Amino acid sequence: MASRNVKRRVGLPLVSAAAVGAVVLGMTVIHSESSSDKEPVSAASQPNPIPEKGQAGDGPATWHLPIEAFMPSKAEVRLITSTRDSLIDQCMKRAGYDAWSPAPDLPELGGKSLVDWRYGIHDPALAAARGYKPDADEQAAYDQAIEKGAVDETGADPSVLKGCVQQTDGTVPASQQAPLAQQISSESYKESMKDPTVVGVFAKWSACMAGKGYTYSKPMDANDDVRFSDPHRVSAEEKDTAKADVACREKNHVEKTWFDAEVSLQKTAIKANQKALNEVAAANKSAAAKASSVVK
Repeated sequence: MASRNVKRRVGLPLVSAAAVGAVVLGMTVIHSESSSDKEPVSAASQPNPIPEKGQAGDGPATWHLPIEAFMPSKAEVRLITSTRDSLIDQCMKRAGYDAWSPAPDLPELGGKSLVDWRYGIHDPALAAARGYKPDADEQAAYDQAIEKGAVDETGADPSVLKGCVQQTDGTVPASQQAPLAQQISSESYKESMKDPTVVGVFAKWSACMAGKGYTYSKPMDANDDVRFSDPHRVSAEEKDTAKADVACREKNHVEKTWFDAEVSLQKTAIKANQKALNEVAAANKSAAAKASSVVK
């Protein structure tokens, strides 16, 4: 049987902070133009208006990093993916595969935004119930969508599907994060952990955890503890560790300090790459405009 179309993922990558932190592209941020070389930003290339937030009283799920302005918004991704699915579906039906349909959207799992779980867990109630794991209902819905979308039972010819995808690519290109935006996001995360203020708050968090009987140097060491790696098992030990973790994070304002350091790094990288990022923003808007024109 042919494999189904690649599963759609709505919005920004929704992965754990451990996964985000592990992504290192191995490239150096490009510093190709001086401030005198910058081109004015046209209306067509204006980035998405992302308000920067990070007040201590707000949850990380409400915060936004500067680089998000140069990534497709959730609304743009939804528009593009739904339009592409509709076009591919129509093409497959014209080819004689009436029963074919795109794979289902993958439900949100874990963090609900780029920042939400970027620096680790922060919800005391969820930590008490699930340790470092996502909400149980979310996990079940995600697993069900994976199972439902794993196999195409219509017997569709893979070459026909490939042709329909290529045809759709020419009309509405797939929504993708530009490598430069991904690079800046990855490198700022990695470099932020070297910031003296962040190093200091990590030390305070570690001392707080030690006072509760836990030995970890950095917050993500607890998050990534191999003892808690089984996705289908949440032990009492994991729950207790996660509760202590969140309490020490809140006491020492770990997420806010870490976020502020990363915002500063990203602003510097964006300024150094403004021309290229303006082109990225324009490409994002162009893809959304093409999808919108098809819908109309």
